[in-house]
Amino acid sequence: MRLDGKIAIVTGAARGQGAAAARAFVAEGAKVLVADILDDEGKQLAAELGESAVHQHLDVGSEDDWAAAVERVTTEFGAPNVLVNNAGILHFSELGKTTLADYERVIRVNQIGAFLGMRSVVEPMTAAGGGSIVNVSSVEGLAGMPYLIAYTASKFAIRGMTKVAAMELGKKHIRVNSVHPGAIDTQMVSTAAGGQKVDMSYVGKKVALGRVGQPEDIAKLVLFLASDESAYCTGAEFVADGGATASHALNF
Repeated sequence: MRLDGKIAIVTGAARGQGAAAARAFVAEGAKVLVADILDDEGKQLAAELGESAVHQHLDVGSEDDWAAAVERVTTEFGAPNVLVNNAGILHFSELGKTTLADYERVIRVNQIGAFLGMRSVVEPMTAAGGGSIVNVSSVEGLAGMPYLIAYTASKFAIRGMTKVAAMELGKKHIRVNSVHPGAIDTQMVSTAAGGQKVDMSYVGKKVALGRVGQPEDIAKLVLFLASDESAYCTGAEFVADGGATASHALNF
């Protein structure tokens, strides 16, 4: 029961990394608001998790949706003391062929969504005596990758915002850290590829551990940061990438 007494909002929680985190949180004693725009899948997960979870429709780029989410979790369980900004989208495109609309769409979900999430919980989390914010960035928040101009920009932004928030909120007993997953086997890549199933095994062969990551690999790290076991961790980057960032461009 590492999260006994914790009340968490997890965005993008209907599937993938978010769903794995929600399951891990409930298993360790937390109450969870399963927040997502995928209402059917979100409701199904909340029903699976029982009385310790409820689903809330949340477009992370909407101020009104954030206000409703904070009100819902407070009404159902109490003031939140954990926020996992996990919701994100991916878009592949050459720089010269990236439309402004596509760029703004990625920034709105990934970057603005994390900003609004952090801003929305400052007051209730402070009132609760503090807490932990976990911002899900990416290895693309540490280095670049071709065809991911918007995604990489958003993930670098999350990394920077995390550090600013950590410095501002430390005195309020709120910790803020970023998580940087590598290649994880979720539906996000397939969605970005137009809905077709993408075989990621070739990516896994390139990293030190020789495999693609699973959502549970990230959930365990997020769980640590949400718990009091990470009480002296703030403003930091936590990488779970199978060794991807251990190499450089000349690696073969």
